[in-house]
Amino acid sequence: MTIFKAPDSLVFTNLPKISVIIPVRNEAYTLPLLLQDLQNQTYSAAHFEVIVADDSSTDNTLKITQSLVDQMSYFLCPLPLANEPTTSPKKRAIRQSITVATGDLIVTTDGDCRVGPRWLATIAAFYQHTGARLISGPISFNPDHTVFGNLQTVESSSLIGAGACTMEMGSPTMCNGANLTYEKRVFEAVGGFDGIDHVASGDDELLMHKIASHYPNGVRFLKSPDAIVHTAPQPTLQAFYQQRKRWASKWRAYQSWLPSVLAVFIFASNLAVPIALVGYFLSNLTGDQLFSIVALKAVPEWLFLGSVLAFLKKKASILWIPVTQLVYPLYVVFFGLAAQQKGFNWKGRTLR
Repeated sequence: MTIFKAPDSLVFTNLPKISVIIPVRNEAYTLPLLLQDLQNQTYSAAHFEVIVADDSSTDNTLKITQSLVDQMSYFLCPLPLANEPTTSPKKRAIRQSITVATGDLIVTTDGDCRVGPRWLATIAAFYQHTGARLISGPISFNPDHTVFGNLQTVESSSLIGAGACTMEMGSPTMCNGANLTYEKRVFEAVGGFDGIDHVASGDDELLMHKIASHYPNGVRFLKSPDAIVHTAPQPTLQAFYQQRKRWASKWRAYQSWLPSVLAVFIFASNLAVPIALVGYFLSNLTGDQLFSIVALKAVPEWLFLGSVLAFLKKKASILWIPVTQLVYPLYVVFFGLAAQQKGFNWKGRTLR
């Protein structure tokens, strides 16, 4: 997959109108930084708007957003949402935002993210170049020199890389709503979140699967350094656990067979390592056989993850790949089992 480079100047007559949708809850500290990043975009302010869907924040998120309306060169729309019970708050926020959006393209990100100045221009140029119905963009973490932060960086790169590869193959499996673009008319044509709104998560991947089923070869990955969205790794094990459990909750709703097969393959390949270790200590495997099994899994992973981390400008994290490979089999098995239990906490709420 080649790196896409947007031209320095876009064709003015074909510039798509973009609606950036940011679902937020209690992002008073980080949201202003993102709104300033959007103020610094090279894309014409006349060709994009920003809708901040505030999901009943208990801090000053909404007030801060409202105070910034007159300071931004682009149209900033604070959208307070009613505090009503729902199984999927984020889908509700996006759906209500789309009803007032005037853009041809819907671009979603999160309130704790940061974007570069050429983010929207690169998305628009890639859309012009490919005519894609849905565009998945890369995600990377802010600089974090802790052990936990580096391990999350390596793990996240595996998800980004796997998702990009399956999109290139024409059978998309994974994407991330923190950097996702799709045509508004396509969202409406596939019925939006109808049929998947009972799932707490999946505003990104489940929607992508719906679009891919209606528009084969319409889903593309945008491989460009200018398109990378930066976010923060989870600060604690508990927060990491709740996030990953939330992500895993959507696996049951997959209707395409490939994501399920890929999940089973990843689970089985990681389970093979601890099983091989047990076999070695029980004298059922020789040292050479154990080494061959571990190498068969570790070497291709090293090459693959190294290339993804290099693209994401995280070369320092490459040194943490071996540590991640030691931890990951236990991690995959644990969350594969944890996903069978319903319920998780998200932004101060318990969802099922």
